[in-house]
Amino acid sequence: MKRLIAVVTALGFVFGVGAASGAAEKTFATQKTKDVVVALKSEAGQWKQGKNDFTLEFTSAKDKRPVDVGEVTLNTSMTMSGMAPMIAGATLKPDKMPGRYLGTIQFPDTGTRQVTVAWDGPAGKGSTKFSVPVR
Repeated sequence: MKRLIAVVTALGFVFGVGAASGAAEKTFATQKTKDVVVALKSEAGQWKQGKNDFTLEFTSAKDKRPVDVGEVTLNTSMTMSGMAPMIAGATLKPDKMPGRYLGTIQFPDTGTRQVTVAWDGPAGKGSTKFSVPVR
């Protein structure tokens, strides 16, 4: 019985340390609007050409606590002279924590995107725009 407890404890330590040593998310864009701060985060700390996984967070500008903003959309556009704007929308789903959304977005090439984030929920309705480079 003691051996079983020791093995379970050792495995818990190994897997616990492994999970804790995972790559931390880095904030690569923030925008304050009214009382809400919108932040884009990812393990790479940037968006790149191709598929990107990221986190979108909403926090209170006053106390930095998560803000439940309800339904959220994130769309990007990039203008190019002589061409129609390149538009990409993100797929977002709520995370376990309020005010946090897990997203994916695909970019066919590099360049600076105009990002539009909009929300409608318990914290009210709002939107903000900011630029984010795709490298």
